[in-house]
Amino acid sequence: MVWWKIRFYPWLMIISLTCFAGISKSLPGQDTIPGSQVIIGDLTFEGNKITRERIIRRELLFGENDTISYEKLPFVLDQSRKNLMNTSLFNFVTITQHPDSLSGKTDIHIDFLERWYVWPVPIIEFADRNFNEWLKKKDWSRLNYGGFLTWNNFRGRREKLNLYARFGYDEKYQLGYQIPYLNRKQTIGIGIAGGFSQNHEIAYNSFETVERQNVVDGDTTTYYEQIGNKEVYYKNDTRHVRREIYAYAEMYYQREIHNKQWFKIQFSELKVNDTVLVLNPDYMFGNSNANRYFTFYYQFRSDYRDYRQYPLNGYYFDASLDKKGLGVFDDPVVNSLSIKANYRTYQHLKGGLYWASGITGKTSPFWDQPYYFIEGLGYGRDFVRGYEYYVIDGRHFGVVKNNLKFELVGQRVQEFKFIPTDKFNKLYYAFYLNAYVDLGYTVDPRNQVYNPLADQLLVGYGIGLDFVTYYDFVLRVEYSFNKMGESGFFIHFMPSI
Repeated sequence: MVWWKIRFYPWLMIISLTCFAGISKSLPGQDTIPGSQVIIGDLTFEGNKITRERIIRRELLFGENDTISYEKLPFVLDQSRKNLMNTSLFNFVTITQHPDSLSGKTDIHIDFLERWYVWPVPIIEFADRNFNEWLKKKDWSRLNYGGFLTWNNFRGRREKLNLYARFGYDEKYQLGYQIPYLNRKQTIGIGIAGGFSQNHEIAYNSFETVERQNVVDGDTTTYYEQIGNKEVYYKNDTRHVRREIYAYAEMYYQREIHNKQWFKIQFSELKVNDTVLVLNPDYMFGNSNANRYFTFYYQFRSDYRDYRQYPLNGYYFDASLDKKGLGVFDDPVVNSLSIKANYRTYQHLKGGLYWASGITGKTSPFWDQPYYFIEGLGYGRDFVRGYEYYVIDGRHFGVVKNNLKFELVGQRVQEFKFIPTDKFNKLYYAFYLNAYVDLGYTVDPRNQVYNPLADQLLVGYGIGLDFVTYYDFVLRVEYSFNKMGESGFFIHFMPSI
């Protein structure tokens, strides 16, 4: 199950101050002669009080004594600035060039405004697939609360330390540590984590049979209606109905900035109480209330977006393989495989107009997959806008998203002198209007009666407003329509594509 989360970082303060802003850039012009070149002189850094210099240099497309053509220099400096911003270590990066007439070289100075890296904050999570699903129910008992400590840029080496403790409706505890650059060449990274979670309520199916009554001329007729594409929940207030223990180790290989490979091995032990199997015998493998298994996960990622938190130019591609069950345990045998790929492209059309398109496809070649181990449309980022209240499970799915974006308020910088720390008193913000059309299709030949939105083309469209600010915060408010004639407002906290 996917749990949608809201964490109270500084977002309350951020929204109240109205934020997002242009990443500042200062590249003074020079008199250029076609075909002439510039030699990079000294590199100086200012403002990186915590971040190590070698972490910064890895993101630069140039170094001391490099020779670059004058025509290419603005691109090289700008792309280096974007690379630094995409590390999520800085709120602002400013690059300036200083020609030295004596040496004939051009010195480069980079000024940083680092982020706040340590977040010991309370969290609130909604135990639903997304905020809109929770908002529809408005059930305050479905809240989780607790503490979350994340230490980004630990030791100034872009390492990350996570300590997670969640109480309330669903409990979860996790400890994790990531080292992005393990070797001297900074091409290999590792991560480890382990955790435990338990739930009082879980979704055990995506359809149910509901008893209805029809009264005509005083006569009552009872009939049963099949309702599909909705998560059906089982709740036990006194006992946890699902428990999971997990631990994993992962390794990253990144030879250069834009392309990355990710390998992960995870152990999981999942248990549910017997009532879940009565409600859905096909909830887990072997009709069992306990599954133990190892998972192997691999992903290749190619990322050429200008700003990863809210891209306007460039493209992104990833392909992944997720194999659950490696033949280690046979009580019962867990055997699940899914292959998934994403491609997203972003383009500046003209003036304040931008275009974005994304396509996602997933296939599960094994026919018999239990409910817990298969997800179609409606989870995470994989949904058609206008269908946020629905889940469409199936072995295969594809979704295409298209966005036409207008820059309503361009990137602006705002300073608040009354805030004592520069980690928060200088911020940037922007607003974008959107018009969009999404298409989706799920293949589920086994369950056409109980999964009516499968095996048909889904169409959703609408308009929206995006708000973007520092610390990678995105707020989207949209009004969407679907092919069933339904419409409504929806709120999301991530880029649409």
